[in-house]
Amino acid sequence: MTANPVLWDLDTRGVATVTLNRPEVNNAYDAGLINGVLSAMDELGNKPNLRVVVLKGNGKHFQAGADLKWINGVRPKSAEDNEAVSRATFEAVQRLNTLPIPTVALVQGGCFGGGTGVISACDVVIAADNALFSITEVRWGLTAAIIIPQLCDAIGVRQVRRYALTGERFGAEEARRIGLVHEVVPLAELRPTVFTWANEILACAPLSVRASKQAARMGLGYPLDVALNINYTESLHMQRSEDTVEGPRAFAEKRKPNWQAR
Repeated sequence: MTANPVLWDLDTRGVATVTLNRPEVNNAYDAGLINGVLSAMDELGNKPNLRVVVLKGNGKHFQAGADLKWINGVRPKSAEDNEAVSRATFEAVQRLNTLPIPTVALVQGGCFGGGTGVISACDVVIAADNALFSITEVRWGLTAAIIIPQLCDAIGVRQVRRYALTGERFGAEEARRIGLVHEVVPLAELRPTVFTWANEILACAPLSVRASKQAARMGLGYPLDVALNINYTESLHMQRSEDTVEGPRAFAEKRKPNWQAR
């Protein structure tokens, strides 16, 4: 078995790569992988130069959902133990959802069960043309309740009411059609494509990107009038940033902006 179920590194540009690293079980998640994701988020959160997080899976598949052997081992334990497992799973998805830094998921091969919840929490999802998806929990006597709210956000209640109830598999093009995936590329181009997306994000003002992600999430969590008021206040705050001065100045001087994130 792989010694470290989650790997991460951070390059000089501020692009972090978080790798699910249990290829021998198709990156199925257990306590070790969940805690590894949470630890990676904690450690990266302390990096002041962090700009983008790329999430990928080692091996042929992105993420095969829950490790059923692990689930069967947890089930006979106390209610408190089972609740702790569910809470940690929820927290891993929610941490990706609320991370102020843009997240980009790269999906190849299978993306099942909890894997669909993970990518629905990411800002940009790029799938290889061999990717295969399924909200599988009902096929194993489980429920996708922990990830269903995030999936409803990503693909809408109507699509969730189909795919979470049937457990059927669907391909990359269907995933793009329903909004689970943003772009489909040939498998050989999956890794190179992420550099294009990362460069697009790196070209933008860091504080503006953070504020825009927060504003998008505000639109879901609050009534429209409350969200508008919060985002209006945030917009006024952003006008006092150095980057708000630098952007128009760079445009006028026909040069690339020198973002300070202050």
